[in-house]
Amino acid sequence: MSQSNSQPATGPVEVQLEAGKPYYLCACGRSGNKPFCDGSHAGTDITPRVYTAEESKTAWLCTCARSANKPFCDGRHNNA
Repeated sequence: MSQSNSQPATGPVEVQLEAGKPYYLCACGRSGNKPFCDGSHAGTDITPRVYTAEESKTAWLCTCARSANKPFCDGRHNNA
């Protein structure tokens, strides 16, 4: 999986998803590697969301937590 580091923390992140691979997504808002979990939830009762890619493709994943189509960005970060 590759990730572009050129996007702001509140905008979408471009990633290469691999079919059948599980991705652990931040659910606590503390990760320094959004949208992915980095273990920052340790000590809380929050656990990461697991998303398994159905197909291999380039995708834009949400980092603002407002998307109605999680884990994919739907542009709601533009309405902040």
